[in-house]
Amino acid sequence: MNDMRTQSEGASSLASVEEGGSELLVFNDDYHTFDFVIECLETICHLSKAQAVNCTNIIHYKGLCVVKHGSYDSLKQMCRALVQKGLKAEVR
Repeated sequence: MNDMRTQSEGASSLASVEEGGSELLVFNDDYHTFDFVIECLETICHLSKAQAVNCTNIIHYKGLCVVKHGSYDSLKQMCRALVQKGLKAEVR
């Protein structure tokens, strides 16, 4: 059952990108603490604590993470706010 839900969630995320949606990516750096990045993802990107922790771990170990899918305009605002906090982020 978990496999079905994961596949469905993955497919819906992929579909949103294919249908003209965008992705907000956050990149790893050597300057910011885990707690700082988690707080930024919670407050700016409106992620839950668990989501923010998971994304921060992915950013640390993989070098980047897609933290949010959505419209270009809404993600661009979040991206600007993250960059103002000193994080490296971009919208694709």
